Amino acid sequence: MVALVTGGASGIGAAAARRLAAAGEHVLIVDRAPAEELARELGGSSHVADVTDPEAVAAAVAAAEEIGPLRTVLLNAGITSGQSGVEDLDLAGYRAIMGVNVDHVVFGTAAAVPALTRAGGGRIVATASLAGLVGMPGDALYTASKHAVVGYVRSAAAALAPRGITIDAVCPGFADTPLIVEQKAQFGDFPLLTAEDVADAIEAILERGEPGECWFVQPGRDPAPYGFRGVPGPKGSAAPPPLTWEH
Repeated sequence: MVALVTGGASGIGAAAARRLAAAGEHVLIVDRAPAEELARELGGSSHVADVTDPEAVAAAVAAAEEIGPLRTVLLNAGITSGQSGVEDLDLAGYRAIMGVNVDHVVFGTAAAVPALTRAGGGRIVATASLAGLVGMPGDALYTASKHAVVGYVRSAAAALAPRGITIDAVCPGFADTPLIVEQKAQFGDFPLLTAEDVADAIEAILERGEPGECWFVQPGRDPAPYGFRGVPGPKGSAAPPPLTWEH
């Protein structure tokens, strides 16, 4: 079976790709730059694509199907905005973050669903963020993009479940990955997740996630599906814990 991982060249994507390969999947790593060394390490394949381009995403899915039946799709590519998005809105930056964080999840799902259906069903996991569940002060654009991913996953789940396709989201807090490398010094002794912590959660979602679940990942807690208080949600969702960005 084949697993497709966007943003798979480093960080959370690479950690998850290693888990999938260890489980016997042929992993197709999709990234904006070649990931041939990692692909060789995993016995998988590398594919270069701009995930904001629907045709490029569709081509990546087609490349995966050429290898074999596609059963797992991890839509993991993401960027930060570098602006508050309130008083200093830069239109190009806004379009960029929405393109990577939101459009690519929609394009990836739309392209993957026919392939997963042909394979007899499968799983899609989108990397959202704790910012998809609670607001992140100082980055309204990133928060908006990740809330959009959470809403999309929860809404798409009902349509996909009858086709044997489960779609979920993983919502990690701050993780020590290349995404925050320029800001890492600002965190001080703030506890950061590792890429492996998030890969643990993704592995759990793939094993037992129910349609439309959004799993929170925070240091010192076991990952679990977030329960949206007062809103109908997936069966078995936990009561919402007090999630916060504060240490």
